[in-house]
Amino acid sequence: MPLLDAIPPVRGRPGRPRRKPQSVFADRGYDHDVYRDQVRTRRIIPVIARRGTPHGSGLGIYRWVVERTFAWLHGFKRLRVRWERRADIHEAFLKLACCLITHRQVHSLC
Repeated sequence: MPLLDAIPPVRGRPGRPRRKPQSVFADRGYDHDVYRDQVRTRRIIPVIARRGTPHGSGLGIYRWVVERTFAWLHGFKRLRVRWERRADIHEAFLKLACCLITHRQVHSLC
C-alpha cells in the first residue's frame, strides 16, 4: 500500500493531474479480500487474478510486457547482480541500459 500512496501525479491531459491510477493489476499472490478492500478504499479498481481459476483470464498480457523488460535488463550482467554499493551508480547503469534497449528497438524498426 505504501507503493500506491507514493505514485506521483500523472501528467498528460489539460486540467488537474490525476493523483492515483484508475486500476491496479496484480497476480494470484495478492488474491485476498484484505488487499482488495485496501485498494478499493483508495478508490482504485483492483484487477487481481483469483486463485483456483484457470489461467487465461487475460491478465498475463500485461505481465508479459513487464517480464520481457526484466529479461532485457538482465541481459546486462552488471544489472543482473548488483555489485555497486551506491544507488546513484546503479541507477546510472540502469538508465544507460534503458537507453541501449530503446536504441536497439528503434534501430530494428528502421
